[in-house]
Amino acid sequence: MMKRNLICGLDVGTSHVRAIVGEVDLNGTINIIGVGTSPSHGLKKGVIVDLDKTVEAITNAVEEAERMVGTTIPSVFLGIVGSQVGLIDNRGVVAVAGADKEITEEDVERVLQAAKVIALPPDREIIDVIPREFIVDGYDGIRDPVGMVGVRLEVDAMIITGMITSLRNLYRCVERAGLEIEGTVLTALANAEVALTRDEKELGTVLLDLGGGTTEIAVFQNGYLKNLAVLPVGGDHITNDIAVGLRTTLQHAERLKLDHGVALQSMAPEGAMLELPHISGKEARKVQKKELAMIIESRLVEILQMAVEALAEMGIKEPLPAGIVLTGGVSLTDGLPDLAEQIFQSAVRAAQPGYVGVKSPIYSTAVGIIHYIQHTQLHNLREYKGGRTALPGFFGRVKSWFLEMFD
Repeated sequence: MMKRNLICGLDVGTSHVRAIVGEVDLNGTINIIGVGTSPSHGLKKGVIVDLDKTVEAITNAVEEAERMVGTTIPSVFLGIVGSQVGLIDNRGVVAVAGADKEITEEDVERVLQAAKVIALPPDREIIDVIPREFIVDGYDGIRDPVGMVGVRLEVDAMIITGMITSLRNLYRCVERAGLEIEGTVLTALANAEVALTRDEKELGTVLLDLGGGTTEIAVFQNGYLKNLAVLPVGGDHITNDIAVGLRTTLQHAERLKLDHGVALQSMAPEGAMLELPHISGKEARKVQKKELAMIIESRLVEILQMAVEALAEMGIKEPLPAGIVLTGGVSLTDGLPDLAEQIFQSAVRAAQPGYVGVKSPIYSTAVGIIHYIQHTQLHNLREYKGGRTALPGFFGRVKSWFLEMFD
């Protein structure tokens, strides 16, 4: 019986944990065959504060996906959020080793390793190296140097570093859930796989991932991730504002946000009323929809203005050519693109993942992890004992990603 090539993407978020299982067919097409989600109560603002609750949420999400797939999922590819990472630009330089001076895969591996030689604080470690371009004897802009002839090989790379304690707590939760971590993917890169077009990445765009506890701001230019920032505020803060402002429970506030929430007061009908229970269990009372809209708009304006300030700190004070793309659960709020256009003074659109069964942006990260892995690591699938998929070497992974980004 032919073994199935399955990839599981795991997104451990502040409000939910989501597991998506994709099957890669012989043509390299991804078919989403399993979806699992579980409320998450073990994180605050993207940071794990309760290991046991996080383990429970991971277990529940993966088990739900397993029931849909009909098989056990032994391992996952894990999303790493921007609040846990830092980006460092660096160059690596090596002399081409062969007598004939033809650049080999081994030369590329050596130059990528050379790019990793940087001084890091004791609380950080390197989790990935992404090449932007290769340079052979001073000629830059080279996508794949293998087979070329030269004496000196350089790489302009982005080094992704992570906070050791935060990452290891996350890894521990996944392992305690009985899962092996096959690899990690930066959530900004995962989201970009399904939310951005190639032209948007090339021309320049801001990808705004509005999650439950955090808002991730990723800037893409010239085809690659240029900068990254994370705001410690998201949809959960809107829910809390509603609960406080309307004096109701957090559970009912969340329901009001999802069922009746709009981003602009002007979108709420005049005189329209909502019924809600009192937090102390007294009789139900009524509030105007405009009051709900005012609370939501106020917090959204604050989040978006914080994003404007974060972009200014990156040196981005004018709109990028491809504008702003919204993803994450908060992006489902009616009218948010219009509000964002007012704040950013830029074109704004909401991303819509195009996979059957997972068209909602709440699944963008988990689906994006699968898509990213399929394009960067699984071009040369091979199976080993036990039926799980083994990955090609480090160079194959990086080379495949590099060619996919620019071809």
